[in-house]
Amino acid sequence: MTEAKFRSSGRRKFLQDTAALGGAAALGGFAPAIARAQARKVRVGLMLPYSGTYTQLGIAIENGFRLAIAENGGNIAGREIEYVKLDDESNPAKATDNANKLVTGDKVDILVGTVHSGVQAGMLKIVRETGVLHIGPNAGLNAMTTALCAPNMFRTSFANSQVSYPMGKVLAERRVKNAVTLTWKYSAGEESVNGFKDAFTKGGGKIMRDLWIPFPNVEFQSLLTEIASLKPEAVYVFFAGGGAAKFLRDYQAAGLKGKIPLYGAGFLTDGILEAAGVAEAAEGVETTLHYGDGIDTAKNNAFRLSYAKAYKLQPDVYAVQGYDAGLLFVAGMKAVKGDIGNRKAMIAAMEKAEIDSPRGRWRMSKAHNPVQDFYLRKVVGKENKVIGVAAKSLDYPPASLCKMA
Repeated sequence: MTEAKFRSSGRRKFLQDTAALGGAAALGGFAPAIARAQARKVRVGLMLPYSGTYTQLGIAIENGFRLAIAENGGNIAGREIEYVKLDDESNPAKATDNANKLVTGDKVDILVGTVHSGVQAGMLKIVRETGVLHIGPNAGLNAMTTALCAPNMFRTSFANSQVSYPMGKVLAERRVKNAVTLTWKYSAGEESVNGFKDAFTKGGGKIMRDLWIPFPNVEFQSLLTEIASLKPEAVYVFFAGGGAAKFLRDYQAAGLKGKIPLYGAGFLTDGILEAAGVAEAAEGVETTLHYGDGIDTAKNNAFRLSYAKAYKLQPDVYAVQGYDAGLLFVAGMKAVKGDIGNRKAMIAAMEKAEIDSPRGRWRMSKAHNPVQDFYLRKVVGKENKVIGVAAKSLDYPPASLCKMA
C-alpha cells in the first residue's frame, strides 16, 4: 500500500469511527449501551521491548506510565485501566503483526510503544490504518511527525534528529573543526547522525567520515582503530542500552578516552552508569538530552522520590518519557470524562495539553512532537550532570513538514 493510501485509509477510518460515535451519543435509546461501555475497563496496549538490548528501557517506560496512572488513584475519570503487554523483541520484522494483534486481536483502546525506530515504523502501518489512539514514549522515527503524521498519533519523547541537533550546535559554537560519526546502521542511528551533521556543518564544521555498524552488533574494535587513525577533533555517536555500555568501556580500553573527545545523544550515558565499569569509562563525556540529573524543580524532585519508592530504582529519561505518556493520556481522558470513544474531543485535548514534566514544562507541536528544552550534560561520577541548556523550546524537525488533515 502506498503512503498516500495509508494516509487516506487511516483518515477515512478515523472519520468514520468519530461520526459513528457522535451519532450513537445523539440517540437516547443508546444510553444504556453507552453506560455499559463506560463501565468496562480501558485497555492500554504496551508494545515494548522486554528482552534483548533494550529490555531495561522497556521496563522503565512501563514503570513511568504506570506511576502516572497510580498518581490518579489507578483509574482515570472513574475508568479502571487494564494493561495488555507484548514483547516486541526490538524486531522490525514482527512489528506490524504484533501491533495488529494488540489492536484487532486484543482490542486495546490505546497503543503505547515503542523503543526501536524500525519497530515504530511497522507499528505505524496498523496505527494509521485503524485510527487507534497511539502514544510513542521513546522511538524518535522522524517520519512519525513529518511525512506520516496523523491526528491519532502523539509522541512524548523526541524526534531522533531533535536530540542530536543541539550537540552539533554546541560543537560548532566551540569552533570544533572536524568530527567522525559512528552509530548502529538503522533509522534511529541514521537520523541522529543527520541531525548532528545539520547543525555542525551549518556552523562551519566538517565531517571526516561516517562510520556504521549493524544493529545490534557491539564488536567495535575495528571501528575504534579507524577512529584512532583518523585523529578527529571530536567523535559523535548514537548508542543506547547495553550497546552503549560496551561502547564506552571499549572506547576507554582502546586508549581513546582523554585523547579524542567523545560526544553523543544523551542515550549514550543514560540509565547505564550503574553498570560495572561504565561510570569510569564515561567520566567527562558530554551529551545532549531533554532530561538530566540534578534538575532541581519541585516536579522532578517529587517524581524521583515517588519512582524510587515504587520501584526501588532511580528513574532515567526512559522512565520520564513513559511517565509523560501517562500524563498525556490522563489529560485526554479527563477532558472527555473517561469517554475514550469520544476521540475527536480527546485528541483536541491532548493537542492542547501542556505537560508539567520532570524534564520541564513542554507542549505539543502541530505535528504532535514535543517542543522542549534540550540540556547539555556531563558525566560526573554516576550522574549526567546538567551544565547548561543547549537549545530552548526546540521544534525540530520543523512542524511544517507535517501535513495534518
